[in-house]
Amino acid sequence: ATVSVLNCAGSPSHPSPPSTMKTSRFSVGLVSRRFCHVQVADGLKVHKTIVDVVEGEVLPGTDVPNERFWSGLAQLQEEFGARNDALLRKRAAIQTQIDEFHKAHEGSIPHAEYKAFLQSIGYYSDMPEEVQMATANMDPEMTDIAAPQLVCPVDNARYIVNAANARWGSLLDALYGTDVVPGAIPRGYCGQRGAVVFSEVHRVLDDVFPLAAGSWGLVSDIAAEGSALRLRLGASGETALADPAAFVGLRARAADGSPASVLLGHNGLHMELVIDRTHPIGKSHPAGLVDVQVEAALSVLADAEDSACTVDAADKAVAYRNWNGLMRGDIAVPMQKNGKTIERRLNEPRSWTTPAGASLTIPGRAVLMCRNVGIHMYTDIVQTHAAKATPEQFLDAMVTGASGKYDVQTAKGNSRGGSVYLVKPKMHGAEEVAYVCEMFTRVEEILGMEKNTMKMGIMDEERRTSLNLKRALHAARERAFFINTGFLDRVGDEIHTSMAAGPMLPKDEIRNAPFLAAYEASNVDRGLETGLVGRGQIGKGMWAAPDNMAEMMQKKVGHLQQGATVSWCPSPTAATLHALHYHAVPVRDVQAGMKDRVGCQNDTLLQPPLLDRTLTAEEIQAELECNAQSLLGYVVRWVGQGVGCSKVPDTKDVQLMEDRATLRISSQHIANWLHHGLVSKAHVLATLKKMAVVVDAQNAGDAEYKPLAPHFDTVEFQAAQDLIFKGVETTNGYTEYVLAHYRRERKALDAHGPGYKVVAYGAATA
Repeated sequence: ATVSVLNCAGSPSHPSPPSTMKTSRFSVGLVSRRFCHVQVADGLKVHKTIVDVVEGEVLPGTDVPNERFWSGLAQLQEEFGARNDALLRKRAAIQTQIDEFHKAHEGSIPHAEYKAFLQSIGYYSDMPEEVQMATANMDPEMTDIAAPQLVCPVDNARYIVNAANARWGSLLDALYGTDVVPGAIPRGYCGQRGAVVFSEVHRVLDDVFPLAAGSWGLVSDIAAEGSALRLRLGASGETALADPAAFVGLRARAADGSPASVLLGHNGLHMELVIDRTHPIGKSHPAGLVDVQVEAALSVLADAEDSACTVDAADKAVAYRNWNGLMRGDIAVPMQKNGKTIERRLNEPRSWTTPAGASLTIPGRAVLMCRNVGIHMYTDIVQTHAAKATPEQFLDAMVTGASGKYDVQTAKGNSRGGSVYLVKPKMHGAEEVAYVCEMFTRVEEILGMEKNTMKMGIMDEERRTSLNLKRALHAARERAFFINTGFLDRVGDEIHTSMAAGPMLPKDEIRNAPFLAAYEASNVDRGLETGLVGRGQIGKGMWAAPDNMAEMMQKKVGHLQQGATVSWCPSPTAATLHALHYHAVPVRDVQAGMKDRVGCQNDTLLQPPLLDRTLTAEEIQAELECNAQSLLGYVVRWVGQGVGCSKVPDTKDVQLMEDRATLRISSQHIANWLHHGLVSKAHVLATLKKMAVVVDAQNAGDAEYKPLAPHFDTVEFQAAQDLIFKGVETTNGYTEYVLAHYRRERKALDAHGPGYKVVAYGAATA
């Protein structure tokens, strides 16, 4: 039997490009049941689930009538739909030309000729002379303060509320519960480990807020006297802060005026000393210290793209509801605690009295930005009159923009500056950036917002954007608030772009390739020379091992030393610990020292990480197993359970935080070696089956897990094969196309049982 998973519970996102475009042979969508879509405007139908969310939850209070919203969405399709198709056709045409160049120059890349060729096909342009960013109406968290940044899937309400509340984090909890403090971590509170943790806390305070004499470990009483902080050192007398100005706030108890908390400031960030001598922990500390609350993640990326799993209207409705709840400030997540149901909500602001007697209030939550999908994603949640899928980014921009409008004009809980922060991934070059800017302007007109209210974060994760980043920033000079680098997607695109040039180095060796160092430095340089500092953020990528915090504390400080104002963290705990790096490294001073360094690294960016030696059979097998295990470990969660971001153990059982970018690099790397004959299809398939047994064992404790072995006939295993064996022909090596198709198929099987399959359409070729 055959079933469509397009029912009133959810219409699938359709990631396939338009049918006139050259793309992979398996790009598929699903046949729709017409009664699930309603006519909302001339020539436009939208799935009822999304209509209900928009009209019932997103638009109320925004002064945007339902009719204007839907007619505006139809106008976007009419005005920008054909351009979207054309830009994607241009991507495909450019890739074909690059492939032909490498085939004609097999075994070598003549640099001067290659550079001239890329310029001739519109892939690469010389940088403009002078570009100055003009982004306005920003929040200080986005412009003035260097701090950690969390990334969290917006389709998981509990996770995204926790992330938003990670503006403040407990330093004692972060140290007690991680390997930063050596030793076994007991289930309950252990006084011995607690004492070691307090020793580390005292060391941190000594480093960040040194005393005029003595150490924080000797402090037996904390009090405020006038505008100064008075600290008693047991029987040794009193001391004070070496920098008295670091004392910025006090919250006193109403009963006796004693300090309940003391706020200290450094490098634009704060730490709050929480004091309570009646608390069990406070009783054990000489000064009654219960905790040190660290100001940590000042900004959070609420991700509706790589770390989310939204393949149909039901999934998209969850993501839109969560973002809308964040913008309205009323999101509530029921959860069980001590046998009772409670609601987790966004934290309220925190207030203190300054030494001068004024009131000081700091937000209790991070500033949120939403990553929308890229221009390559198409959805039949929204269909033309001819049942043609439309660019999903149109719907994303309208819905997330409308939710943001409510915050800007009414709630003001996210952006006090009056901006809606949206991040755009996977744009290829300045032309696509300019196109999205125009689309944003049209959305603002439809929703009744001032021009440039919708700000744009630019993910520098595609090679054509890296080469043309300064020109891209010029195109978005009144919107751009963020640029970011990322190893996984950037290398995935590097492999696909240079697929025909030759086999690539093993992944770990790619990390040391010249192009990657040039990429990281170039991103910072473009941000500095265009004046993005003070108007936005320069970002660095994710620490992927959330259980390895001691190693993170040793290595992630390097991002600040490279000039980053923000760096991605996988958890609130990681953000709390990473915040200590921003007290140790004055990022603005680092950036000031970089402004005069020699600029453009574009010539080095044009050097793909090609294999330069003969690998042994053992080296090939080890690399193949690493990639296969990583790929399978992620696919079983995404396809099998709809989890877009999760901890996936590697071949050494180290837990790694993975999203679609991990999948892109792993699948493209195997596809590259297969394409150049380092491995055979039979070899790859045998390795997949071998590692499937490993992945099954790693997931044995999950009751919802569907084993891959011994039959190797699940949709998850088929998805893994398609990601590899069709990796060369898949547009830009993106994994969304395969994942979305097989996730829908898994949903159909789970809903209707064996014997049902997804009805496909639109296997598009040129």
